Formats: sequence, structure tokens, C-alpha cells
Amino acid sequence: MASNPDFVQFVADQCAGAGEITFRKMFGDYGIYCNGKIFGLICDDRFYVKPTAAGKALLREVELRPPYDGAKDYFYISDVEDHGYLSHLVRETCKELPEPKPKKKK
Repeated sequence: MASNPDFVQFVADQCAGAGEITFRKMFGDYGIYCNGKIFGLICDDRFYVKPTAAGKALLREVELRPPYDGAKDYFYISDVEDHGYLSHLVRETCKELPEPKPKKKK
């Protein structure tokens, strides 16, 4: 089951205070980015954030689960209603993530 585009847009809007939030369809679901860094996935209308120490410290409830079969565990974020909380979580998570690799010129 793929994610509803309205849900994906809602999650992106909720994270918007962290920076420039974009998303891209990947393998039938979505990758979500902040300022060019992929920080999470939206799969089957569920929001997942890459695990980091900063993210773990901010989580209200730590629940690790794979977003799809065969994937590594991510933080599952059940509460997507709190804009301030999500923006802060994404901002702090992205501080610990590596910069995206530069795209190779064709």
C-alpha cells in the first residue's frame, strides 16, 4: 500500500520550521528531505525518522521499526500533529546527518 499524497504533504508542512522540506517518490513511497538531506521516510501513511542521538533525546516515545520489509530500523513517529515538536526533531536530527554527496556531472 502506498502513501496518500495528502498525508505526505501534511507531514512535510508539519516539519516546515526545520528548513526547506521537500519529498520525493521512492520505491512506491516517499523520502523526505530537509535542506537537501534525507532525514526520513513516509511509507504506508506512517512517518519514520533516521535514528540519531539528538533525535532519541527529543522523542516523546522511542519506537524503532523498519519502514518496509528488509529496511533498517528508523524512529517511528506516531504523533504528526505537533508542528513545533516535529520541526525541532527534524532540525536536531539533520545536524547529525552527513551532508548529501555531490551529484556527479554527466
